[in-house]
Amino acid sequence: MRKQSSTNLENEILINGNCDMAYTLDLIGGRWKPSILWRLAYGAMRYSDLRRSLPAVSERILILQLREMESDGLISRKVYPEVPPRVEYQLTDLGKSLEPVINILTDWGSENRPGSEKKRVRCQILLP
Repeated sequence: MRKQSSTNLENEILINGNCDMAYTLDLIGGRWKPSILWRLAYGAMRYSDLRRSLPAVSERILILQLREMESDGLISRKVYPEVPPRVEYQLTDLGKSLEPVINILTDWGSENRPGSEKKRVRCQILLP
């Protein structure tokens, strides 16, 4: 957690408050957020399935990124009153509205990645 009076936080608030692009990148920024959003675009997923589908991400980081996206209104979390507990995540309407953005970023990366074969690749780590 950053200090509320830190220069870094003040700059982030200034930039995100005045630049729509920076705000968008802040919402989807993070190593695993695009992967999580991409997976949830196919439908709701249980936490355990998300965890299994992203073996390279630590549990701590996955939980942190899920909480951030839930706080930002991109995903919703539903807890079922069962034993053992079942938690499911899905995109909200706001999260679904990012699908074209993710597609455009994917296309740009496919076209501009150094050494790429100029073919559309949907990041193997992203797809089940």
